[in-house]
Parts: sequence; C-alpha cells; structure tokens
Amino acid sequence: MPPILIPASNAALAIHIAPMTVSVALAQINCTVGDFAGNAARIVAAAREAHQAGARVLLTPELSLTGYPPEDLLLRPAFIDASARALDALIAELAAFPGLHVLIGHPQLSQEAPAPGLLPKPTNSATVAADGCVVGRYNKLELPNNEVFDEKRYFQPGTEPFVFEVDGTRFGVVICEDAWYATATAYAKAAGAQVVLIPNASPYHLDKEDLRERIIGDRVKESGLPHVYANLVGGQDELVFDGGSFVLDAEGNVVVRMEQFVEGVGYAQFDGGRALPGAIVPEPSLEAQVYEALKLGVRDYLGKNGFPGAIIGLSGGVDSALVLAIAVDALGADRVRAVMMPSRYTADISWVDARDMAARLGVQYDEIAISPMFDAFKGALAEEFRGLPEDATEENIQARIRGTLLMALSNKSGRIVLTTGNKSEMAVGYCTLYGDMAGGFAVIKDIFKTLVYRLCRYRNSLSEVIPERILTRAPSAELRENQTDQDSLPEYDALDAVVQRYMEQNQPVADIIAAGFAEADVQKIVRLIKINEYKRRQAPVGIRVTQRAFGRDWRYPITSRFKE
Repeated sequence: MPPILIPASNAALAIHIAPMTVSVALAQINCTVGDFAGNAARIVAAAREAHQAGARVLLTPELSLTGYPPEDLLLRPAFIDASARALDALIAELAAFPGLHVLIGHPQLSQEAPAPGLLPKPTNSATVAADGCVVGRYNKLELPNNEVFDEKRYFQPGTEPFVFEVDGTRFGVVICEDAWYATATAYAKAAGAQVVLIPNASPYHLDKEDLRERIIGDRVKESGLPHVYANLVGGQDELVFDGGSFVLDAEGNVVVRMEQFVEGVGYAQFDGGRALPGAIVPEPSLEAQVYEALKLGVRDYLGKNGFPGAIIGLSGGVDSALVLAIAVDALGADRVRAVMMPSRYTADISWVDARDMAARLGVQYDEIAISPMFDAFKGALAEEFRGLPEDATEENIQARIRGTLLMALSNKSGRIVLTTGNKSEMAVGYCTLYGDMAGGFAVIKDIFKTLVYRLCRYRNSLSEVIPERILTRAPSAELRENQTDQDSLPEYDALDAVVQRYMEQNQPVADIIAAGFAEADVQKIVRLIKINEYKRRQAPVGIRVTQRAFGRDWRYPITSRFKE
C-alpha cells in the first residue's frame, strides 16, 4: 500500500514545515438526511467558530453533507448529483476561512465505469478542503453490514490511505467502521500519519460511549497514535446519534470528551503529533443517557418532520406518564396535549393521578369517556356475539375506541400521536393493533418495563413530575374488572430478562432455562414473541436505545414453522 502524503496547501510541495502546536476542532453537529443547504450551513457555522478560535483543522461527522443514513436515496442519481453540487458550493464558501482544513463527509461517485449490468456505487468519502480547493479525499474501507447498518448495499469500499499535513503535523483519515478494525489505521500509519482523524455517524445504544472508547483504545495501542473521534448528534427516524466526541492520546487516555446529545464544537491541541490535555465532560449515568436520547429522538422526529406538537393518551399508568414527561421536556408544555379516556373499568386513582400529572407539567388536558361508545359497539355486535362469553375481544374494542379518538384529534390538529407501549409489551404482543398501537411515533418501544420505572425515578430526581402512586401501584391495562398485567404475563423482572437473553443476545432456549428461569415461563415468552411478529410489523417507528431493537435490527419471518 503506497503512502499518500499531501502537504497542507499544495500537493506538489515537498517542503515540510517545522512542527508546531496545531488546533483541531471537532464539529459535533445535528445533520438531517437530504438537507444539503441546512447541513452545509451547519458546517460553515462550525468552520466560522473554529477559524475564529484559531483552529487549523475542522473534523465534521461521517456523511455530514448528506446526513446519515441516506438509505435508498443513495440509489437515486438525482441525490448523488445534488450532493456533488452541494459539495462544490460548500468548498467555495469555506474559502472565507483561510488556512482552515475542513473534512466533509459525502458520497463520491467514481469516474470509472461499473461492471456490465451493475449500477455505479459511490464511495463513503471524506474530502479535505482548504482555501477553496480540494486537498485530498479518503474513501471508507470497511463497510458495516450488521445491526442497523447496510452500507454494502449502497457503497463500494475504498482501497487507499490518505494523509495530509498541516503545520508539520501529519493527519491520517479513517471513517467510522474503519476504526473498529486494525487495517485502516495501520495503512494510515504506514502512510506517515502522526494523528488519526475519525469522522463518525455512530448511533447510540446502552453503554455505547464506553464501547467506543474501548475500541478506539485498541487502535491506539496497536498504532501508538492519538485518535480524534467526531460523532454525529441528533435524531434520524428510529436512530439517535449521541455525539460524545472524544480524543485519546498515544497512551490511550481520554484528553478531550464532549457532551452527549447536544451540538457543539470542541477542540484538541497537538504539539508535534502529541495530544495535549483538554476539556473532559464526565459521562452521565445510564438513566440520564437514555432519557436524553429519548428526548432528542422526540424533538428531532417532530421538528425535522414538521409536526406542530404531540398528543398522548394519558391513562394514569407508568408508561404514559414517562412518555408525557419526555414529550414535555423535549417539546415544551405548550406543544403537548394529554387525553384521558376513562371506561367503566378505570380506577378512581387513575383519574386522580392523570389530572395531577397533567397539572404538574402544565399541559392541555382533556377527558373523553368511552363508555357510551363501548356500549354502542356492544349493541351493534349483540347478535353476532349472542351466547359467547366476554373475552379479549371486548378489551380490544375499548383500546381501539381510544386509538380512534386519538387519531381523530391528530387529524384535526396536525399533531402526532405518541404511543406508549414499551419493549416488554411489544415483545409478547401485550398490545392492541389499531388500539394502543395506533399512532405515529413509539417513544419507549425499545425500553423494557423495568427500565421504564428507573427512568421515571430518574426524572423525578430532577423535579417530581410523576405522582408517586403511579410508580408503586400494580400496572394494569384497566380493560376488565380487577385486571393487572401479571394476570397474563410473568413478573416483569423475569419477562425482561428472558426477552433480553432471547431477543437481544440470541441465547438458546435451553441456555436460558439452564440459567435458572422457569421452563414454562421461557417457553411461553418465546412462543409469544414468535406469534406476535405480525403485530410488530404494523407498529409505528420508534426510538432505538438497545443494541437490538424490534424493527431494523430484528428481521424474523411472520410465516415460519421453526420451533426451537
């Protein structure tokens, strides 16, 4: 692999500048897929700030110009053409900041003709621009094809390292997944790099920040080079990018760490390739991380898609209480409406707690009784149901009445319905199609019930907005007399643990039973996961916070006779 070394301003120059302290800016920005003008404006704003601060290099996230992930937009020639035009315009605009070297992420279509019968695929590229000119370009080597990533569908891999020099310090570029393997960093070092720059679009999941720092720490140990990791921030459909950009020195120590879930520009100083100590933001607790991820996911889904606000069916239970708190924290009380829809089975304390919480948060609150509509449905179906006992059918009718009311309010106001089902329920189908599943965005669909309670306690530690009784009473759908969730389900501690082992970790059923879980519970849960796939396929998109969520991560057939 031949080294590629491009000096700062002119590739033809062979003069090396004496090493001096170089400031590198990390642009942790919130990009939107397809918003070329908006993304370019964010890059320019970061460049202006970095230039004013005396930085000589600005690192932006992976595919910063297009947003990430563009998915099948990358298959449209018009999208690739628009990206190329936006890149040219951006490079010209960045000439206003002389001496600043800006790394811009974008797709780059090769000039080489594709093989016969194949469509041309772009590379996932990072272009370095300075003084209105292209200094050079790196094309991503490793294309992830796991979890939520599908890059082999869209991109062709790069083959060459890229190193450029600024004030005597040589910077190598690798992109996101490249840094999870040794090859790209080794190529950069062989090409003369003293510092490795890593533009990223790394979505959040539990403990992701620690995982990233460990993986990049491995690259540091192998190469002996400091690494600069700039990550995207913001919500994009079900994904949340948490930022948390950082710098590791040549010994693997964190010398810079930026805040998670917020935009900003951070700085790292290098003296002859040696990373100097900088600002380090402490890592928040797991509950704080997840809560901020959910807030950001709600704020950006509504904001980037133009919804004026949210509507939530407030039941007096813990799930809707958490969703309401998140929505208000994300959007502001004036953009959130809570609707209580009591039935004859609704306990008095549910009314009281729902009213109390709505008052604490200052949201618009309304009550619409569903008993008259339920009676009308039962009357219309009386002949069809004659001689048949009441069962889940009547429970589902009530849930669907509520779903219809919420969607009607959504249609009239333009506000989106936020559903309140959690991962435990979605796993085993403890939810009603076109009922409590009706809505546009599922805020806590990747949150286990046990974590729901932890997040509520965390939110109340900031200010007590969730009435204590909501957190201590037995959970219930309140669709029949004296109903509790555990009439139909194992205790949530056991349910969540089994679902996590089976669904997230792919553990065999026999191993789960051997770990001490009751065989009857395990077999029941696994059966429920299988037979409710058809429901989950019809569920609204929702925020992903675990390493394996229902949706993009989970691709099981609905029609299947396999039994483990």
